[in-house]
Amino acid sequence: MQAPRWLPGKGTSSLAGMRHLPLFVLTFLAFCGAATAQQRSGLDLASIDRSVRPQDDFWRYANGKWLATTEIPADRPGWDTFSELREKTQAQLRGVIEGIDPQAADGERRKVADFHRTYMDEDAAERNGIKGLDEELGRIHRLADKAELPALFGHLALIWVRTPVFLDVGPDEHDATTYLAHLRQSGLGLPDRDYYLKDDAHFVAVRGAYRAHIVKLLSLAGEPASDITANAIIKLETELARLQWTRVQNRDPLKTYNRRTPADLPAFVSADGWRSWFAALGAGSIPAELVVVQPSYLDGLAGVLRDTPIETWKAWLTYNLLSAYAPFLSARFVDENFSFEQNALRGIPEQQPRWKRAVDSTSRLIAFAVGKLYVAHYFPPANKAHAEQLIANMMAVYRQRIETLDWMSAETRRQALAKLAAIRPKIGCPDKWRDYNGLAVERGDLVGNVMRARRFDYDFWLAKIGRTVDRDEWFTAPQIVNAFYNPNQNEITFPAAILQPPFFDASADDAANYGGIGVVIGHEISHAFDDEGSRYDGVGNLRNWWTAEDRARFETRTRALIEQYDKFSPLPGYTVNGALTLGENVADNAGLAMAERAYRHSLDGKPAPVIDDFTGEQRLFIAFAQIWKDKVRDKARIERLKVDPHSPGQFRANGSVRNQSAFDEAFEVKPGDGMYLPPDQRDPVW
Repeated sequence: MQAPRWLPGKGTSSLAGMRHLPLFVLTFLAFCGAATAQQRSGLDLASIDRSVRPQDDFWRYANGKWLATTEIPADRPGWDTFSELREKTQAQLRGVIEGIDPQAADGERRKVADFHRTYMDEDAAERNGIKGLDEELGRIHRLADKAELPALFGHLALIWVRTPVFLDVGPDEHDATTYLAHLRQSGLGLPDRDYYLKDDAHFVAVRGAYRAHIVKLLSLAGEPASDITANAIIKLETELARLQWTRVQNRDPLKTYNRRTPADLPAFVSADGWRSWFAALGAGSIPAELVVVQPSYLDGLAGVLRDTPIETWKAWLTYNLLSAYAPFLSARFVDENFSFEQNALRGIPEQQPRWKRAVDSTSRLIAFAVGKLYVAHYFPPANKAHAEQLIANMMAVYRQRIETLDWMSAETRRQALAKLAAIRPKIGCPDKWRDYNGLAVERGDLVGNVMRARRFDYDFWLAKIGRTVDRDEWFTAPQIVNAFYNPNQNEITFPAAILQPPFFDASADDAANYGGIGVVIGHEISHAFDDEGSRYDGVGNLRNWWTAEDRARFETRTRALIEQYDKFSPLPGYTVNGALTLGENVADNAGLAMAERAYRHSLDGKPAPVIDDFTGEQRLFIAFAQIWKDKVRDKARIERLKVDPHSPGQFRANGSVRNQSAFDEAFEVKPGDGMYLPPDQRDPVW
């Protein structure tokens, strides 16, 4: 389900019902097979560590020298191939935005320029201090009765302040033609419920740092601040964490689709609490029906609202307001926000320079206006045609594979082929751009600009409730370095920013491109048939199109993959959650299998050339492993293990290749080797 990316409580790794995986689409199959030989292998030969046997640790063999010599930039939680492209795109956006002449520009261009220049005015930020929050702080201070809480929650949610619940808007899972309101859980200031409920040393230390941060941030604002206040806030959030489902439970689209009428909702402080909340949101009257994602959370919330003193609610909302806007205040607030959110949580030693933060905020909050400028500079029309050909060829490989799956019956196969044929690609940028005429941007008012941009975006979504879904509309800006499969629309989106080097090399040999871009394209397509995406039909409706026997066989096979990945440990004491990462692991394995088949097919029976002493199959697998080179700080790694549905790069590489018989053949892997997995234990899905 497509939903606002910014909404409080949303995970950083995925949108509701959507999949995130960086995808590098530029040109590729337009060139594949176009020549009988290539001059270059396309591999990063300098990264290969030949002291490591590929049969024992393939990821380290492919990337060992890079791992030994690469330092994580001081302002980053980690560094990998994708980070390099994001860094490049960030610099491109800087040039585009700073190149606008604010005196000559008008309309959206002027708004982009004014927003950015206001962000860059540090002197104005120091002069303004916390003044931009005076009105909102006053609202919280005036709270005198819990009956007023729902309206205050609704108002603050409009400007992206954490509250216990929020409203999300997306297509109805059972009628993908219509937008429906979704009521979701929220309210946690730490990344995941485990940060509150687990007592290992790391989480205990984070809670201690969080307590100190709450006290410091309130003190900077001149608010009552003490360990007692901070303890009460953490206790409140811990109660909310206990009520919330795990991320694995949240992956089940059947469990999270609970259609309700307003009369079905549990009391929200008072009899007219929900009415007050919807009115404050500006959503008009309560929708006749909406989806409650976690019904048990709403049921339990009533008790938390009843038992928590009003002074704790006021302190919590004050802290949440300060936390939401600290990055846009004076340096004291900016530095304290960084100290906890980036250093204590993720181990990042240095704050990003102001120009990067300015570019990111402008690009995120006026997304499509910036995207329109970006596309004009960096997305030549030829890229779209190349990507279309690439996707068509990979779809053909999937079609052939579905037709020959031995565990899928004829009826399910017919439906699967129909769904595959119905997948819609969106490439580069929209044909129709979002209109920002209603957004007010004022020079010198950074906090106000952020508030107005956030509310403008929320209003955009709220206005869609009950309306017909426009399947041509884009909800991902073209400057995003990412790609998505959306099961509720059965579509794949490839933003323009991912359609650039270094991930595809037109002058390199076909094998490296199949091992790189071919794999990740195949990954995205396969999400239509993973454990979550397979619940939706070709239209995007949540509908069981499987026979009972086929679904049972599929789930037996995916359980085997969960068991595989549960055993992987990137840090002592921490393991991959095979159930949380199941969809991405299915896609990694399927994408590699499909790309390898496509490469063999492209040879048309001819032998692959040997380049740089590697056969074609070897180059394909090395290119694949090099996609997933990464270095991540320990604190950031722990966070990702808790919230990210993707496995660490090491296991995306090793976990996938050891399931491929072609890999064993290419590198002569034998029983007893570290990469060997008995055939009866390998991924049996694709």
